[in-house]
Amino acid sequence: MKKLLQLLALICISHQVYSQDVSVENTSFEEETGIAVPTAPIAIIPEPVSLIKHTGSFILPRNVSIQAEKTPETKLVVDYLQLHLSIPTGSFITPYTSSLTPTIKLIINQQANPSLGKEGYQLTVLPKSITIKANQSAGLFYGVQTLFQLFPKEIESKELVSGKRWAVPCVDITDYPKLGWRGLMFDVARHFFTKDEVKLYIDAMAKYKFNLLHLHLTDDEGWRVEIKGLPRLTEVGAWNVKKVGTFGDFIPPTADEPRTYGGFYTQNDIKEIVQYAKDRFVNILPEIDVPGHSLAAIVSYPELSCTPGAETYKVRSGEKIMDWSKGAPPIALVDNTLCPANEKAYVFLDTVLTQIAALFPFEYIHMGGDEAPINYWQNNSAVKALMQREGLKNIEQVQGYFEKRVKTIVESKGKKFIGWDEILENELPANTTVMSWRGMKYGIDAAKKGHEVVMSPTTFAYLDYMQSDAITEPKVYASLRLSKTYEFDPVPAGVDPKYIIGGQANLWSEQVYTIRQAEYMTWPRGMAIAESVWSPNAKKNWATFLPKVEQHFKRLDLAETKYSPSVYDPIFKVARAADRSVVVDLSTEAPGLDIYYSFDNSEPDRFYPKYTEKLSVPKDANTLKVVTYKGKEKVGRLISMPVDELNKRAGKR
Repeated sequence: MKKLLQLLALICISHQVYSQDVSVENTSFEEETGIAVPTAPIAIIPEPVSLIKHTGSFILPRNVSIQAEKTPETKLVVDYLQLHLSIPTGSFITPYTSSLTPTIKLIINQQANPSLGKEGYQLTVLPKSITIKANQSAGLFYGVQTLFQLFPKEIESKELVSGKRWAVPCVDITDYPKLGWRGLMFDVARHFFTKDEVKLYIDAMAKYKFNLLHLHLTDDEGWRVEIKGLPRLTEVGAWNVKKVGTFGDFIPPTADEPRTYGGFYTQNDIKEIVQYAKDRFVNILPEIDVPGHSLAAIVSYPELSCTPGAETYKVRSGEKIMDWSKGAPPIALVDNTLCPANEKAYVFLDTVLTQIAALFPFEYIHMGGDEAPINYWQNNSAVKALMQREGLKNIEQVQGYFEKRVKTIVESKGKKFIGWDEILENELPANTTVMSWRGMKYGIDAAKKGHEVVMSPTTFAYLDYMQSDAITEPKVYASLRLSKTYEFDPVPAGVDPKYIIGGQANLWSEQVYTIRQAEYMTWPRGMAIAESVWSPNAKKNWATFLPKVEQHFKRLDLAETKYSPSVYDPIFKVARAADRSVVVDLSTEAPGLDIYYSFDNSEPDRFYPKYTEKLSVPKDANTLKVVTYKGKEKVGRLISMPVDELNKRAGKR
């Protein structure tokens, strides 16, 4: 009995010291002491191919030895592991140890495991050691990312965390990606993001096993890369007037407003960013968007246009330059296209692409091709002469002629040509790669014609879309919630998978002014994309994904990365009753939440009325305020919905 009481006392003490919000199944036992060691729920994103959890846990010692073969690529993994382990834990890390019992072993398979491919890995956590095996160093790197997600969330801290017991559950994991191209597109043209901010974005995406950063480097609002011999691209084309508000509706700048907002990357900056990404096994795809979206280039060198008056144009600051009222292609209010009938445009692109090809080692160059207006071409004598000379039957074929010539230039630099799906509105060779953005349809059609396809459809993968109610977000023309993003399947049924080389999400930055907002728009929807492009379909499950996301919110907090908590925000569905009163139906993406509300302009908490059925808006109310709780914890943001807005959404009856 005495021994039993001592054991119970010991367990109580250990519970007081190490207690967390964990269930029994998230508790393992230390082999030597038999003391319960709490570990956080396993929440790996993207979900591995196979995960087997065992009893017991690994406890990180004060002195950690890493055993690895010392090659340039393996060194990248060792350096990453050493840096990210030592800062929060304070452990002393010894790399390339010759110890017979190393703490962590990184092993490149002498005989390749065919199932793992180039990026797969096997991770084994035992009570005394951790082993990661892979065919190539990229696999070791992704194994390290999974390992960090097994550590307590404090591993994401940027400073020393004292008194923490760094327990990792014992597991066997075998994992490899579904797709080789797992990308995020970052628009640095609409708003400029510094070299260090781009690095921050790379750090965040690497944690979720993305391997491709698509940089949208040029647009109507700015040219962001130095091209030697064409200095006006960055002296003039990289700068506009700073405007704050709703992009696209700004008052046109006056002549005396300073054009000092913007920036560009020197060629040395690009080399540094490319190397930084490479060190994290991320390739960078450069995009030079032509023939449309080229106003910054035309302002810099008006001779690239064939429209009279182009020399008076200015780099766009967010004022309206396109009329979309009649759909696509838009009606241009200024001609933002390179002239397809102007040989100077092709000479210009040859110069640009020679340098872009040298700066970016990735095998593809993206040449845009989207949303090119044709109304100026229709009335241009040089374009009409081109059509007659080349036997082009309609104005749409003019862009096809342009794309073929640009493709030839790209290939002359030893690169592969890729563009947005509009490029296939005219016949292009089968070795033309397509990025399908206007839904899945164009990618499916392209794949059936034998083209390589990267799926990045607006339906699931546009991160600039609003992710909560419109009254809480910078206004954009569409919404995309996390649950819808998670439905993304880049390899649709009925398509030969060999033609779907990848999938990615796109973050356009018209309404994204800062890196904090870029992070907010990317996460957690980027997690949903990561799981869609890495994990087997059979492993995808919204019911298990969402709790993982909630665990990762805590990690992002410690990493000081901003994210959207919109899964906790109420979803408003509004209707008008027979008596013309407004009725509001409330729900949330995250299940099991309680919604509390008020109509009296005060701020509700969990002691206010709880939402249990549709609300009828009182006649004299002017604001509905709502907030969500999980039990006693406030998880949602306070949202104030004007009754005028509810009336507008309800419409007339």
